[in-house]
Amino acid sequence: MLKLENIAKDFGGLRVLNGVSFEISEGQIFGLIGPNGAGKTTVFNIISGLLKPSSGRIIFNKSDITNQPPHVVTEQGISRTFQNIRVFEDMSLLENILVGMHRLFSYSSVSMFFDLPKKKKEEKQLREKAMDILSIVHLTEKADLKAGGLSYGEQRKLELARALATEPKLLLIDEPAAGMNPAETEELMNEIKLINKNGYTICLIEHDMKVIMGICGYVAVMNFGEIIAEGSPEEIRKEKLVIEAYLGKDEKSA
Repeated sequence: MLKLENIAKDFGGLRVLNGVSFEISEGQIFGLIGPNGAGKTTVFNIISGLLKPSSGRIIFNKSDITNQPPHVVTEQGISRTFQNIRVFEDMSLLENILVGMHRLFSYSSVSMFFDLPKKKKEEKQLREKAMDILSIVHLTEKADLKAGGLSYGEQRKLELARALATEPKLLLIDEPAAGMNPAETEELMNEIKLINKNGYTICLIEHDMKVIMGICGYVAVMNFGEIIAEGSPEEIRKEKLVIEAYLGKDEKSA
């Protein structure tokens, strides 16, 4: 579904990505891990169109989306969440989801101005769909509450739900368990599995190795802007370069 070919990114004279290549298959939960500063979020920013690569190509569903702006990438079927929560705090949960659905509205300006039946019917259908999305993250009972009143963990789940509102084929999730307690993390893992079961392909950045090992079918490991290992979670757990990247290298054994 997604293929990165030798992606490089330079900021001035600093190379932060160097020949990053990997593939994500349809239906996978793909984990992208590595120490802080390894370049993981930069990869997400390039895939989603927020940054342009210095070189390399991005192929999505056999189409070259390299250098496409974010709205075009979204239209192609890629959606994402961010490390920093970006919900609309003064809007209700339902309104937050409907904002994410804006590109799905098809009625004309005439229908909107005169409040014609087509507009009413479509709005009803989209509200029902928004409620279905909120049910995936167990927030339907709070649909009419303002997002700013949610707990930190609930706001993270709302951001995940809003990303689903664009009907993506591929969902990029950036550190969803950050700041969550063990119970919230366990619930989140089950929700991501359910999202995947409902037909969404997922690429996940996460520092909590329990999450990675518990839900990902395949993992790529980054360090200093490069992919240093790939494989199943079990294979990655035993990889020497991965252990060194996370725990450091004993100079006496070097």
